[in-house]
Amino acid sequence: MSFIVNLPPVQCFVKKEYLLNHDSGYGEYTPCIWISAKSIKGRALYIESLLTEYGALYDKLPISAYVWKFLDTNDAEYPLEYLQIWDCLSYDITVIQKDNLKGLRCSVYMKNRFEQTGEYMFTIDSCHQNPNIINTTLSETPNEHKSFNIIKLDNGQFAAQPNNRIKFFDQSLIAKNTKEADLKVSTIEYYCERGDKWTAGDDSNYMYELNQI
Repeated sequence: MSFIVNLPPVQCFVKKEYLLNHDSGYGEYTPCIWISAKSIKGRALYIESLLTEYGALYDKLPISAYVWKFLDTNDAEYPLEYLQIWDCLSYDITVIQKDNLKGLRCSVYMKNRFEQTGEYMFTIDSCHQNPNIINTTLSETPNEHKSFNIIKLDNGQFAAQPNNRIKFFDQSLIAKNTKEADLKVSTIEYYCERGDKWTAGDDSNYMYELNQI
């Protein structure tokens, strides 16, 4: 893992006010291609993009800076804290496209309790990878850990949402009338070797046996 990861080359637009430190440029868009993402603990996810009109790399913009189409005034435009509801948990991140979710339609339960439909793109996840550095994060705590599923929203924006804010649709695998998710957050750390009833430490044979204590 690393605090910076390569991203799929998503072709989209950046709102120009983000390129001008919010002093001007409102309502203007610049074409770009996503290059990488950075994770700084306690901050929003940062995306670096190539500005194709300038041949320039521009770094450290939040997901709210980007749209895949010009926004329609009839569509709701969500601020950053709606698009990404949790700050980064760790400096260590990785990116994966979950093959069985690739291109699936979904709906995101937004902060204002409305659902916004979209399409799954890929996922950014985090942990603490270096055992020689003290872990001051909650990225490996079951009830605090969150993934960032990157969703291409139908309104033109992108979102980075945890699993429990998304409902997926698949005409083959998923029921037409899905159940309400009356589930609870996982709070248990699971282990295979922490039990005190078994041991293999007294058996040096190749096909060793596990013996009850």
